[in-house]
Formats: sequence, structure tokens, C-alpha cells
Amino acid sequence: MRLSLCLAALCALCLPATRLHADWPQWRGPGGAGVWPNPNAPEDFASRQPKALWRQAIGGGYSGLSTAAGRLYSLDRPKSEALERLQCRSALTGELLWQQQWPADYGSMEYANGPRSCPTIANGLVYVLGATGMASAFQADTGKLVWQVDCVATHQAKRPTWGFAASPVLHGSHLLLHVGAPQGSVLALDANTGSLQWKGGEDPAGYCTPQIIEHHQQRQLISWGPKHIESLVPESGKLNWRWAYPVTYGVSIAQPIHHDGLLLVSGYWHGTRTLQLGETPADPPRLAWENRERICGLMSTGLRRGEVVYLLDKSQGLQAIELRTGRILWSDDKQLESAAQNPQMSLVWLDEAKGLAAGLNSDGELLFIELKPEGRRELARHQLIGKTWAHPAFDGPMVFLRSDSTLAAWKLW
Repeated sequence: MRLSLCLAALCALCLPATRLHADWPQWRGPGGAGVWPNPNAPEDFASRQPKALWRQAIGGGYSGLSTAAGRLYSLDRPKSEALERLQCRSALTGELLWQQQWPADYGSMEYANGPRSCPTIANGLVYVLGATGMASAFQADTGKLVWQVDCVATHQAKRPTWGFAASPVLHGSHLLLHVGAPQGSVLALDANTGSLQWKGGEDPAGYCTPQIIEHHQQRQLISWGPKHIESLVPESGKLNWRWAYPVTYGVSIAQPIHHDGLLLVSGYWHGTRTLQLGETPADPPRLAWENRERICGLMSTGLRRGEVVYLLDKSQGLQAIELRTGRILWSDDKQLESAAQNPQMSLVWLDEAKGLAAGLNSDGELLFIELKPEGRRELARHQLIGKTWAHPAFDGPMVFLRSDSTLAAWKLW
């Protein structure tokens, strides 16, 4: 163990001083935007071979990874133990700095490997939501518990089939949790104390992380549950509008895509609905277009560039779709990800202006892809980890990844 840490430290010394120049503090990165800020990315990806910096054993789970101030945060569940665990490590060496754990009886939960949501880091605290509904805040540097709330016992949240999966979202002084409590599909807790500030929405818990959008200079909180798409007032939880979209097995997962008043929502069983939002948040939306058969996402949140959305379809692979019309520009016939029944790829923009994206597929391959309305071009592909559905964390030229047994750091250039 000491030898591996020493070798990792030597590798870290070879990195430039600005290596960790852009934290990845929440699910889908800074602001939850799915953008990997990296001005020093190379021009030729095919000529660069990633270098493994360190590997550590980890428990099971689908939870994404987060980084802040040179630290890496991960959620897992040790094998044969009825608990969940938050670990904080040195991003440079993988050395364990601190860990916290709490009881978590999964009972008959399906896919019971471990936690699903991603840690959220802000204002010196790290917020987590476990698969059984335990919400917690810890000091990010020391791991000291600040507050902890069992959303099931305290707020009567009902655990969905595959456990609570939506990541915590910080909005001002409120921590927003999609947990499906009575009259509280979303709960707003005080970020510093965990006390309830408001609850809003009526849907049960799905698996989609809520998001704040802005339309006509007014903010809306969009929550997609198993029965409805709901718009709430972010400051109070008051309902603006609801749009019925009942989902088989409750698998509302991928975040909707919003641009210029259009809200695209895509699911595995019932395809895509795109709503045209009203002039004010209180105005009910109208259906702009739908495609129930040929545009069917599942877990992967798509990317948008201009008026084109790039979305992973359950059977056609990655697709390019005109946002305003729903016209499919191209499909890649599942060339980028596994041919498994449940396709998954964590997609982010590396250079949106150039159409340059990165994606981690469910086989653990990291791909660099050029995405344009007229087609896509694969630039490089690297096998970095085993089978995974977990979102990686991108930090400067580094990528942090996990499987059900391994946590790894790679230097990409």
C-alpha cells in the first residue's frame, strides 16, 4: 500500500501545477451543465495515450464522482454490509483522507449494488443522498457530520423500486432533493441545518435529478417523475404546471434538455415529448412535437449544440435530432456504446464550439467524438475501467472513474 502511494505521488509530481484547475463539484460538472472546461486539450487525441496514475478498491454502486480543491469524493456500499459510505481521497494520489458511513438496509431493492446519486460540493460542505433516503451534509475537508436527515422516516418519502437516485441540487440556501414525499416530490432543506424549508410537487420519486431552467428571465424548477413533468417555483415549491407523462416501471431518469423555451424529455418506453413553454412560468406548456418510437432515451442525458440535440437512443445508438422539429438527422447504429439492453454513455462537451465531446460508455471505454449535424467522427477510444454506469469526474487533464470494484485516476494528456 505504501509503495503504491509513493509511486502515485511521484506521478503526481510530473503533473503541471495547474492540473486541478477546474473542479467537478456535482453531477454533470460545474453548474450541472455537462461541460468539461479544459482550454489545454490537445488537437490530436489519437496520438495521446492515457497514463494510469492510481487505482484503489471500492465497494459497489452507480454513484458518480465529484472533485473539489484537490479532493475526490465517492459513494459506495461495501460488500455484505448493510451500510453506505462516503470516502474522500487525495485526487493526486488516491490516499484516503477520511470516510463516513451510515446504516442502509436495501431489503428487496433491485440492482442493490450501492448508492446511485452523485455527491454535491459547495461552500465547504459535501451533500449526499443515499439509496435508502438518508440525506447528509459533511465538512468537505474534515468529514465532520454537519446534519443528517432520513427522508423516509422524517418526511415519509417513498423509496422507488431501484432506490433514490437523483443527486442533490443546491439553489441558494436550499438543498433540493427529489424523494417523492407526500405533497413533496421535491423537498427543499436548509443547506446548513437540514431543516425543511418547503415541499412541492405531487409525483412519486423517479430517478431524474431536478434542474433549474430560465425562460424569459424567470426561473423554473423542473422535476420529472414517474407520472408527470412538473414545474415548480424554485424559492417556494409552488406548482406552476404539470404535464402528464406516465412512465412504465417509473424509469424517469435522464435530465430534460431546455433551450429557448423548448423542453425535451425522453424515456425508454414511451419516447420523447418536447414541450413549448408559455410566456410566464404559470402558463401551461403545449406539445411542440413527440416521437414515441424512434427517439427513446434511458439513462444518458443528451447534449445540445445550437438547435441540434445529440441523444442516446435505446436501439439506434447516438442520434442527432433537430430540437424544433424532431427530425432525426442521423443515427450511428450503436457504434459507440455496448449493444446491451440498457445502453448508457456519460456525455460531456469538451469544446462545444468545435463540436468536440467526450463520453464514457458502459463498457468502461472513454471516447473522444466530433459531433456535428451532418454526422459524427470518432477521434479516439481508450479502455480505462471495467463495466460501469457511473458518471466520471473530469478535472483538467484528469479523469476519475469507477466500477463496482475499482476507483481509478488517469492522466489523459
